[in-house]
Amino acid sequence: MFHPFDKNTQTTNPRQAWMALLSRAPQHMLDHALRHHIGFKPHWLRRPETGLMMVQGRVGGSGERFNLGEVTVTRCALHVSDAAIDKPVGVSYVLGRNHHQAQLAAMADALLQDPEHYEMFDEELLKPLRQHLQAVQAARYERAQTTKVDFMTVARETTRDDEEDEA
Repeated sequence: MFHPFDKNTQTTNPRQAWMALLSRAPQHMLDHALRHHIGFKPHWLRRPETGLMMVQGRVGGSGERFNLGEVTVTRCALHVSDAAIDKPVGVSYVLGRNHHQAQLAAMADALLQDPEHYEMFDEELLKPLRQHLQAVQAARYERAQTTKVDFMTVARETTRDDEEDEA
């Protein structure tokens, strides 16, 4: 399934929404929110491993996909405690080679699935993370606006010159 990186896509699945946030979360925000849970020893289902993933782009008015290139991705899966038979599985995929960040994102995913931890992590992690990502997106938009060229002005001037030539 294709998901734009910067778009605020509405989803009915809350886990899908927080997984999208956790995949883009800076490590310092994860460290801060999980500081009380760092002592938990993860029960690994899949230790952090780094590999390549093909990313696709879209081009032109048709929107056809093409293979843009490969990016480095680190993934892992874990349970938060050793008595993990009925505990939720935390999964993460993060860009780059940071194994610790992937572990923290997977731990946050597992804890967010637990109803007793959800409210706290929604306040301490997800809301600040949404605000941070919105600020980053706004800054990127502002930087892009400084390079914007209004071609309509050039088109209007060309049209006026053609009208004067005909008169």
